[in-house]
Amino acid sequence: MKIVVYGDNKRTGILKEETIIDVAKAMAKKNKPDATNLARLENMIEGGQGLIDQIQTTIENLGEVGDELFIAADKTTLHAPNIPSARIACAGGNYAEHAVAMAQRRLERGESSPIKGDPRDYVRDRGFWGFWKVGREAIGHNAVLPFPTRATYLDYEGEVAVVLGKTGKNIKEKQIKDYIWGITLLGDWSIRMSPEGGPMNFAMQKNFDKSCSIGPCILVGETNCMEIDLETRVNNEVRQQFQSGEMAFSYGEYLEYLSRDFTLYPGDIISGGTGAGTAADSSKSGDDGKPLLDRFLKPGDVVEIISPQIGLLRTEIVVSEE
Repeated sequence: MKIVVYGDNKRTGILKEETIIDVAKAMAKKNKPDATNLARLENMIEGGQGLIDQIQTTIENLGEVGDELFIAADKTTLHAPNIPSARIACAGGNYAEHAVAMAQRRLERGESSPIKGDPRDYVRDRGFWGFWKVGREAIGHNAVLPFPTRATYLDYEGEVAVVLGKTGKNIKEKQIKDYIWGITLLGDWSIRMSPEGGPMNFAMQKNFDKSCSIGPCILVGETNCMEIDLETRVNNEVRQQFQSGEMAFSYGEYLEYLSRDFTLYPGDIISGGTGAGTAADSSKSGDDGKPLLDRFLKPGDVVEIISPQIGLLRTEIVVSEE
């Protein structure tokens, strides 16, 4: 089942091919009590598989109904299907090929030493690494991203993320299946090569208005989160191709790491990191030692993050209004 958040009032719906079925209206047709409240995304997540099964049964047995339950997906707005107050934890350097390529670029600039041995071992020996994204600023499918005024190098990172469905702390890796509610796509937009220094600099490179895309839906069901295929295209050019199972640290390992003495809640998101092919890991350096700009994003570019299991998450880069 694919859950979307759509329209001016940010209602929840079930996406079937190119049609959205409004959850609250469908449940009301079947005289389900408190249909509007149950259909709120946060309540659907907290309701767990039992509520999902109830919604599925309701939709399968709708019978003859009017057109008011159905909305063409291309005729409405698809918002980021996340709870704005929920946390978004992003794994960093979690795919060996991406980590190696980034290290190679740093080596070319004289900033690091060559990686020796197995690249996957290099990532795991380095340990867990990552950052947080601000969920309130997340955008959905077909949204526009204003080019940050303080950026010269703006990069794309296509990622596969899991949405948690239970509250927990000190969770063990093997419990991951009990905590995942769904799977979605995430676009991690990043400012690279910022001239600003200080300990807050990296966090600010990862967080600015609309610095995270989520969508187009949350895939809920039996799909294995470690078997999601992803492709990122910039202006129809394929830049990234990888599978979530190539992660060095799994979602379960990150769940165990993040939940140590730290409570995670329904709706919180863990994004698994990105594969090779970002502008930062694939751009050669110019004579000045800085990366060439040709693979980095600019206003007018269109980025498509695609998964055959989940769908298409499209973002257009535009000139900042400020």
